[in-house]
Amino acid sequence: MQDTRYKEYKVVYITEGGCGTVLLGASGLPLKKIEAELNLYASEGWQLVFQVIERKRFWLFWDREAAIITLGR
Repeated sequence: MQDTRYKEYKVVYITEGGCGTVLLGASGLPLKKIEAELNLYASEGWQLVFQVIERKRFWLFWDREAAIITLGR
């Protein structure tokens, strides 16, 4: 069994675009940006530990999604 304790953690917060949310009602998470950031951190030795998708109110009428990603090494 692999030991899953990490010595340090990093939390990355990535949100969907505000303009797309206002103009289109929803724009979705920027998957290319998430992929690029995860690849960058993986090249530095970070591993994905946990992720959650958060949905919260944006301004008055819209909802906005965000990915909260926890990395460890």
